[in-house]
Amino acid sequence: MTTDPTCEAIAETIEAIAAGELTPDAPTAAHLSACSSCRGALDAARRLDRLLRDRPVPAPPPQFTARTMQRIRRAGWRREQIIDSIFNAALIAAALLVVAGLWITLRQIGLTSIGGDAMDVFAAGMSAFAQKVTPSLPLYAGATGLLVVALGLWWWASDAAL
Repeated sequence: MTTDPTCEAIAETIEAIAAGELTPDAPTAAHLSACSSCRGALDAARRLDRLLRDRPVPAPPPQFTARTMQRIRRAGWRREQIIDSIFNAALIAAALLVVAGLWITLRQIGLTSIGGDAMDVFAAGMSAFAQKVTPSLPLYAGATGLLVVALGLWWWASDAAL
């Protein structure tokens, strides 16, 4: 084709016109009938489109879809694991920064001596809480074990399905 701007504009639509996806408007149709270069490109594109449409499509191998979907699921699962790890690391880093900031702030304003008394009060409260909760610990341990087994089975089943 030449460097004519009309030819350049039509060159971008030749494949769509040849495939029947685009109907040329009146100026484009007039140019295609007048320009031998563009008409030749359109004829070549139509021949190529016809050859591709007439070519037989090979049948996919057995289990093609199942294997492809399995690979896609594995790739998605790995991507999710990476994103989860990054998110968890960011949360831990943020928590550590908050704790460090609080500690630095307490040191600057001189409230660290109060920290010992606060820890004694906290320890006494935790001791009272532990005495109240101790009778229920077997129930909580059983529920936690059941939850861990259920999550393990779910993880195993989803991994085995991939």
